[in-house]
Amino acid sequence: MNLSERLDRTFAILSDGTRRAILARLEREDGLSVSELARPHAIKLPAIMKHLDVLDDAGLITRSKEGRTVTVRLQAKPMREAMDWLRRYERFWNVSLDRLTALAEAREAELRQSEGKRR
Repeated sequence: MNLSERLDRTFAILSDGTRRAILARLEREDGLSVSELARPHAIKLPAIMKHLDVLDDAGLITRSKEGRTVTVRLQAKPMREAMDWLRRYERFWNVSLDRLTALAEAREAELRQSEGKRR
């Protein structure tokens, strides 16, 4: 699978809120059991297992089994590839945000000036 296909898959997977929540939780608390990951969600365990299958197939998590406990861990590579791709466009966002900041600061200065003249 080439980079473009991996990015398509990663971004498609990240479009689901439950999967994003699972990944965010693993980022904070790596090495959780499936039942620990399922606990805060209002969906049944089989649905969580399907989400984990999708995340595993995309390489975003790994699962290991010890006894009856399946432990889930975050895998960073696909996310790193997505972030690297997004960073290429960061300069465009920064330019727009810099312009917005300058506009807001100019407007604030105008308001202060007009308030000062009214006093």
